Parts: sequence; C-alpha cells; structure tokens
Amino acid sequence: MRDAFDFDRSCEPPYEFVPVDSGRALRPVPPAFRDQILVDTVHDGVSIPAMFRFDDQGRPKVDPEHLRQRFVEERDWGASLVASRIAQELGISGFHRIRLARVLLDFNRFPGSTPPRSTDHLERLAINPPFNTLLSHEEKTALLEGYYDRVSTLLERALVGKLIKIGVHSYDELNPSSTRRPDVSLISRPRSYQEDSKMAHGIFDPMFPDLLAESTCSRTLLHRMSLNLERAGFRVGHNHPYLLPEGSIEVRTQVWYFFLYLKERFLTDNPETAVDPAYDTVWSMLLNTNLRLQESDALRGYLHRYHRVPALMAERFRRARFAYDHVKAFLAASTVLEDYQRSPLRPSALVIEVRKDLLCEFNPKTGHPQRLFEEHDAKATEIARVIAEAITIFLETDREQLKQSESMAEGDPLQGSPGSTIGLGGAPAG
Repeated sequence: MRDAFDFDRSCEPPYEFVPVDSGRALRPVPPAFRDQILVDTVHDGVSIPAMFRFDDQGRPKVDPEHLRQRFVEERDWGASLVASRIAQELGISGFHRIRLARVLLDFNRFPGSTPPRSTDHLERLAINPPFNTLLSHEEKTALLEGYYDRVSTLLERALVGKLIKIGVHSYDELNPSSTRRPDVSLISRPRSYQEDSKMAHGIFDPMFPDLLAESTCSRTLLHRMSLNLERAGFRVGHNHPYLLPEGSIEVRTQVWYFFLYLKERFLTDNPETAVDPAYDTVWSMLLNTNLRLQESDALRGYLHRYHRVPALMAERFRRARFAYDHVKAFLAASTVLEDYQRSPLRPSALVIEVRKDLLCEFNPKTGHPQRLFEEHDAKATEIARVIAEAITIFLETDREQLKQSESMAEGDPLQGSPGSTIGLGGAPAG
C-alpha cells in the first residue's frame, strides 16, 4: 500500500476524473445511459497543501501525530476502490474524486468553520478540527475560494445531464454501542425530513417543496439495489446509522435540479424575462445551493426576514421581489411540481456506505490501515458488481415500466440543455 500519509500529493485539479478499464463489465448499462451516470468519492482524498500545514517559519500548525490520527478517523478508506469497481462494472469510462483530505476540507458540508465545541457530526461545516481553530480568517477564505469553490464548479460541469449520481463512502465496522453495522447502507433522506417531514427552515429557499426531500433517489432504484445486495448475501441498511446532512451534495443537488427545472419551465412560458436582471438575481439566489454568494444571501434575508438593505440596493431588490413573487405564483398555478415528481427523467442521487473492514485491514492498536489483500479487492468488486447490475436492471426494466405509465414529452427540461445551467453554487458555470 502506498504511504497513506503522503499529504504532499498533488491536489490539482481538486475534483478529478479517474479513468477505468470498463471493457470487461459482465452486465454494463445500455450505451445510451453511459454518459448519464456519475460515480464519485468526496472523503477518500489525501492531499493537505503545505500552506495549511505549516506556518511562515516552516513549523507544523498541527502536531504531526495528531494530524495523522485525525486523518485516519476522517478518511473513507476504500471508497475510491469501490467507486472504481462500480464504474468498471457499469461499463462507464471512470469516476470522480476529491483529492483534498477530508480532515482539511469536507465538501459534503456547507461552507464555513465548525464552532469549536460543536459535537453534532451532521451539523458540522466544511472546515473542522483541528483546522477550524488553527487557520486564520485569510487562510480559511483561501481554502474555500481556492478549493471549495473550484470543486463546486467542476462538480457542476460533471453533473449536467446526469440521471443517476452515486456517492461512495465507507464507515466504521461498529456503532458507538459496539453493535456491528450493515455491510452496506443506502442513504437517501435528509435528517430534517426524517424528523419533521419537512426541510430545515432557513437553509434553502422556502419555494422548494418539502415533499421532494422525502428521498433524493428513485425509490424503485433504491429498493432494486437493496434487494439485489441482500440476495447476494450482503446485509443492507437504509438511512442508518445516520441520515444526509442538508449540506451534503445529494441534498444540494436535488434542490438545484428542481429550481433548474422550474427555471426552464418558467422561461418557456415567460421568455421576455430571460433578459431581465431582476429575474437573473432571483434565479441566482434559488440556485445558490452551496450558499457561497453573498448577494443571494442578502436577497434571501430581504425577502424572508425583511432585512433592511443599503439605499443603493433598495430598488434592485424591490424589482427582484416582484420577480420572485411572479415565479412563486407560476409554480403554484402550474403543474411543474407534479410533472417533476412523475418524470422518469428526474435525477437520483444516492449515498452508498460500505463497511471499512470489508475493504482494508486495520491495525487493532493504532487503527491505521495496514494493507489491502486480494480478498478486500474481491469484496469491493462483488459489491460493485451487484450495485451495477441493479442499476442496469433499473434502467432496462424498472424504468421502462415507469415510462409506460407516464407520458414523456420530447424536450423535457429535465434532460438539460447546453448552456442553460446556473451553478450548483449559484455562480455561472465555466
């Protein structure tokens, strides 16, 4: 095994495409779908740029042994192995991965720095211990602008036109209670919906329908995958031992996809608004799902918390309010929500958690990974084969049955159109 603590490995680009040899897939997805599936890992990176590890005198900002231990705890060991095997078995050209170590930057959370005494794992932000207390304001800004924002842009480009997005993770063998976790868990529901049957208040725009948060993935695909894994001898959990944080890619993309669909439908009926700056401001706010645009945050505060705004912005925001009300009224009077719910083209995003001990051997004393045996590779390949076969069955059989019961208009906005997308973070792609 290559040195797991080589933090100086390149992180350019921070979100990279990794090609795989997919020519020997046993049951690949139909060719028409091979460009519509995205497989990625976001917590199996290893790079920690020196500018964040050392001060200007070359001294470590974090005790090296403490950093290694935190790195081991945070990393999703084996996730990239499973992702590569899933891509191979699907017959697609490769998978994507974030190269930065999670201990430095967690892209699967909202941007920001976790408060020092926070203990809720699902409410953490992108910058966590030990770097949340050791980096300066300037360094945290550089980390978010130089890496978080760039990953947002690269991920958005990869997501356009995708029907299925699979995020591969790995988790510890045991729960805090010492009971063993399932071999595989399928995670598809935000915690706020599980607890309250609605989205958490004040994160995304309230125009997003709460009921769309019930599942980030087609239930047919979810249960097809679960059934096939159980038949193959793997114990499967659902939304356990934890749920999706609202800042996860899977939740953010569902909000983004819906507002992108709403935008396409709205512009079809109201083409004159395409060149109106007030509407551009509203769409940027609705599509700002990684909460990185300050103006969008200000507009949301003006619309929903009645914030006072500087005099120079008052007229612009007043016009944006009328545009927002127009879009909201259009959504209420149209069949957009029903059409989006029923469309076979509605994208699915699913987290797959695989137990780490199935993928790697760990030192029982230090908890550090030791080596990868053939049996670990074989296990990863078998899990990947079953998952890929389930996706193929869904696309070839299950989805076709859904299409027979629903009309599928040619040119459905859910298919996407080149150049039509505003960013996953609300900034123009490109």
